[in-house]
Amino acid sequence: MDIEKITASLRIASQTLSLQTASKKNKALCAVADALKKNQDSIIAANKKDIEIARKSGMSESIIDRLLLNDKRIDGIVESLRLVIAQTDPVGEEISGWKTPNGLNIRQVRVPLGVAAIIYENRPNVTVDAFSLAYKSGNSILLRGSSSSYNSNKELVNVIKNALAKTEDGVADAIELVEVKEHDHSDVDKILTAVGKIDVVLPRGGKKLIETVVNNARIPVIETGSGVCHLYVDEFADLEMACKIAENAKIQRPSVCNAVECIVVNKKIAVKFLPMMTKKFDGRVKIHADEESYKILFSSANPEILIKARDEDFGNEYLSNECCIKTVSSIEGAIDYINGHNTKHSESIITESRSHARLFQSSIDASCVYVNASTRFTDGGEFGFGAELGISTQKLHARGPMGIKALTTTKYLIDGDGQIR
Repeated sequence: MDIEKITASLRIASQTLSLQTASKKNKALCAVADALKKNQDSIIAANKKDIEIARKSGMSESIIDRLLLNDKRIDGIVESLRLVIAQTDPVGEEISGWKTPNGLNIRQVRVPLGVAAIIYENRPNVTVDAFSLAYKSGNSILLRGSSSSYNSNKELVNVIKNALAKTEDGVADAIELVEVKEHDHSDVDKILTAVGKIDVVLPRGGKKLIETVVNNARIPVIETGSGVCHLYVDEFADLEMACKIAENAKIQRPSVCNAVECIVVNKKIAVKFLPMMTKKFDGRVKIHADEESYKILFSSANPEILIKARDEDFGNEYLSNECCIKTVSSIEGAIDYINGHNTKHSESIITESRSHARLFQSSIDASCVYVNASTRFTDGGEFGFGAELGISTQKLHARGPMGIKALTTTKYLIDGDGQIR
């Protein structure tokens, strides 16, 4: 990969985009949305190649689910893109302004970051999401997907670039895809050390990928974290509601980062709740139970799906139909346990106690903290952002689902009439 040539082209494109009006950017994005729908068959054909290779290599079905594109998912990608188009352009937004005693007019306004890079695994929908958010916010973007999704990503980028090239004022050079070779990560090193050429890099994937980027980057990083998410069933919980939410949060799509990996249960309701929950799971989830929950479930649960938990099971991201159960004596115990084992992603409490709900939300250290709702809502689309760059679990610059404003920074514009100091 010629990082010098690629980033030079992306820099020129970002400078062009930064001066474009919202209407011009929206027109180009509309052309891309139409092209994605028009070329749906070729995109799915490319994706099938990736799926076939993944299955032959022994990739798990839960991970293959992340990789899969079909008519419904492409419709979802296009709809997300149209939601991004409908959003207010953040570039030029005046955040604050004032006049100093000496007559200087100072305004703080939003501006694009410039050249962004994203390193991500499996999910080809990220290709379109990242592009659309970058383009709308006036940035160019370098995409480094995984080898497992290369055929899909290549076709998506071809469709996007062709649509931009055919559109008046479209900036086709604002998106580039790294040609990925299996087991070759030299391109990642070039991205992470592109000081002065790339303004920010975002890792989106598993723990190993994120650690690699954070530990080796010499350019700014917006860290998206793995999702060790917890559901705490309080002593004052509506147990039917808790069962319904636990099923959704664990089973609806277990391979994603906002799925629950540990169910924390207050001991006061554990004897009643745990059998209800396992009945709701109906043998679909392997349960790693702590000592107390194992005793409660031993006589009723299928021994093939109930096992005694080990220390390493707590704080683990399963990304499959598995979870662990931890029993606690109080809400304070639940808070201490979750803060000690989570990845600052998404946590939820099921309770009818307003005081417990507010204590939980105030005390839990995570980007998203729910009361009586599934963690599966931690998603840019569900938050109304249309698409997302990922879920930031850090505390600087951006936190939680990242939409178009996450790819902007600010600068101060100062107007005077001859003032000197």
